[in-house]
Parts: sequence; C-alpha cells; structure tokens
Amino acid sequence: MTIHSEQFELKARLELALTASEKASELILKYYQSPELKVDRKSDDSPVTIADRGAEELLREEITMAFPDDSIMGEELPPVEGSNEFKWILDPIDGTKPFTQGVPLFGTLLGLEENGKLVMGVCRFPALDEVVYAIKGDGAWWKIRDQEPRRARVSEKAQLSDAVFCTTTMTRWETIGKQKAYENLCRNSYLARGWGDCYGHMLVATGRAEVMVDPVLSPWDAAALLPILEEAGGHWIDFDGKPSIYTGNGMAVNDALKDEVLQIIAQN
Repeated sequence: MTIHSEQFELKARLELALTASEKASELILKYYQSPELKVDRKSDDSPVTIADRGAEELLREEITMAFPDDSIMGEELPPVEGSNEFKWILDPIDGTKPFTQGVPLFGTLLGLEENGKLVMGVCRFPALDEVVYAIKGDGAWWKIRDQEPRRARVSEKAQLSDAVFCTTTMTRWETIGKQKAYENLCRNSYLARGWGDCYGHMLVATGRAEVMVDPVLSPWDAAALLPILEEAGGHWIDFDGKPSIYTGNGMAVNDALKDEVLQIIAQN
C-alpha cells in the first residue's frame, strides 16, 4: 500500500467516523437528562444504559456497512474479527456517570488501529455539539457547532505552577498506591479540577489544560485519544512513558511538562 492509498483509506474511515458519531449523538441525546432513563450496573459496578448499548450498536452497524472487513472492539458488545489490517475500538459513552447525572462532559470515542498502531481518533461531545479528531500525519482538529474546524494544539506552558491538572476519579489514585503523586500534582499545579474522562483529555489536546491523568482505564477509554494528542503536538502515554492504551493507566500531557509529570508519578 502506498502512502497515498493509505491516507485515502484513513480519510474514508475518518469521514465514516464523523458521520456515524453524529448519528450516535442524536440517539444518545434522546435519553440525556431524561427522568425515565434507567441505569443498570455491570459486573464491575460501573453504570450502563440503553443509550450506551444503542449507540454502540449503531456505530457497529455503520462501520460494518461501510467497511465489512474491519475488526471491531467495543466496551459494551463482543468483539468482531475482521480480515484486514484495520481495527476499530469504540466507547459509545465515555463518561457514563456524568451522562446519567445530566452533566454534559461525556463523549463518544472511535479509535482506529492499523496493523496494531493507532492512526485515527474521533471524540465527539453530543451535549456540547463539539468534536475533536485526527488521523496520522494530518494534524488534530476541533469543530465547535457550525463553526469551521480549527487546529487543535496543546499549550506550550512549561511550568507546572502555570498548568491546569485534571483527573477523573480521585479515589482511584489511592487504590493504585499513588495518593501522594495525586496530592503533589494538585499542590504544584496552578489549578486542579475534576474535569474528567475524555473531556479532560481533550482540554489538553486543545490547549485549555496541560495535564490529564487517568490512574485506571480500559483500551476503549484511550484508543481515540492517543492519535489526537500526538497530532496536537502532545503525548498520550502510560505511567512508564510509553504510548500504549493497554497498560491500564494513562495521561494526556503537553510536551513541555511530560518529563516532570512522569517523575512525580514515579516517585510515589
């Protein structure tokens, strides 16, 4: 496959991801802030709703119709084995807890691997009508409502004392034995906030925050984020500094603060 044809394949899948995620948003918003929404508990006690399952079913149908040979892995449904080098990794509602609380900071995530390497990410926020997306080699982009897409870039802030630090769930730091690291990041940052899940990571990708750390996560939480952060000039890495979505933790961070944040986490 030439570079030209490879880029064509990625752009075709990006267009599909953008339109499919928009359709999923319409489905999700039918249940958003609805008093009749029923919340179930999965085996790990995390919440799930008809909107999660319905959105993933819709995304899978759209992908299968357009690219029937692609593999699919998602949070809510069993994996589908394809016959080519592409694998979709889906999270229909990243931030189900905010969604069930009627808080708009949740997103629909579509990541794409090609031969095991992440090459595309789409993060759409249904309640905010925003989307951030990227394919490898073409930059990261941020579209707000009907505005023209703008470049998504991480900030250049080089001092933690000037930085915004975000995280999803404070109690998970203690669970993995990193409570002191969490406290140090809070203490040494200009601002510490619980703007979590994919929303926090996209704050980093668009230069509105500098550090977002998830001490516990799954591959579908992170697959869309890695290519977006890298194309925005930042990093998606695990606690060992590796660009991996399969090690159970991860962070979005701008280039200037990467080493300092890793050092703080390693010391605790």
